[in-house]
Amino acid sequence: MFRASLIAAALSLGIASSRAAAQSTPAQVPWPIRAVIVTTFEVGNDTGDMPGEFQLWVEREHLTEVIDFPGGVHPLRTNAEHTVLGMVSGTTLVNATASLMALGLDPRFDLTHAYFLINGIAGVDPHEASIGSAAWANYVVNDVSREIDPHDAPAAWPYGFFPMGATAPRPDKLPQSRFQASNLYTLNPQLVAWAYAQTKDLKLLDDPTVAAFRAEYKGFPNAQRPPFVLIGDTFASDIYWHGTVMTGFAEDWVKLHSDGKGRFVMTEMEDSGYMEAIARLSRLQRVDPQRVLVLRTGSNYSMPREGHTAIESVTAPYIGMRVAVEAAYLTGSTVLHTLLANWSQTRDHIPAKE
Repeated sequence: MFRASLIAAALSLGIASSRAAAQSTPAQVPWPIRAVIVTTFEVGNDTGDMPGEFQLWVEREHLTEVIDFPGGVHPLRTNAEHTVLGMVSGTTLVNATASLMALGLDPRFDLTHAYFLINGIAGVDPHEASIGSAAWANYVVNDVSREIDPHDAPAAWPYGFFPMGATAPRPDKLPQSRFQASNLYTLNPQLVAWAYAQTKDLKLLDDPTVAAFRAEYKGFPNAQRPPFVLIGDTFASDIYWHGTVMTGFAEDWVKLHSDGKGRFVMTEMEDSGYMEAIARLSRLQRVDPQRVLVLRTGSNYSMPREGHTAIESVTAPYIGMRVAVEAAYLTGSTVLHTLLANWSQTRDHIPAKE
């Protein structure tokens, strides 16, 4: 009995000591992150092989520390100073949304003053820009819609998609619907204009093979131009679409949802997911939505050139993969370096075009 009492007392003392030690151990102070680089995928390793969207950032910004990220699909990386954080979200809307929410709620990081640079490759509208070009978005537009089989649509319809609350494509005015709120995300126009001003004169990487391919887009002068930086908006969809009709739909859809202010330039599969996560994290006071930039670079066109089929075009390898990831890094890092070099001002004051 006496021995049992001694054991019980020892256990109680041990538990009490453990609790006291836990209470006296200070909680980890979150790292005050200055910039978050958001990409969608990496081809292989983070370094040393063929680069996807993440590799150039890792190698050139010295994101040498690897951080476990159970809420995501890929480990995070940071620089030695723990001021710049890089992530691979995974492709498609569901991965983009979930990964960025997980990052925003991670107690290891203070993101309240962080600038978010969302960047990646995309399909580019040949009416607007060329492969290798880089577009800063004022608007991110999502694809929540109604659709009927285009074979069943009236002959006058250009496609089978139409807005919620409407009875046909291209209504004169966007109908009121609770679904429209998830179709338009507006970025800080002053920050976008500032970022464009920093980068509009950059000489982006070109390639002879890409240049020869561009030349085949006869009748599309912007598609034939060497890569350039512009302001242009993104259309997000989980459907990996392609073709002349669908490009026309995206052009109409971005114009309709932005009240005629936006123009479709890049097609991708993540940006509205990122922006919805940003909106919700903002309501939780975890991030500042005014500090978000979306940069997309053209790796392929959104429709085929004359004499070629849509199925041939959509299944072909990305001829502009390398120039697109180089354009994303050069354009994005130019802005990143300016933000970080002037942190004493940009921490509390968001840049705007003068």
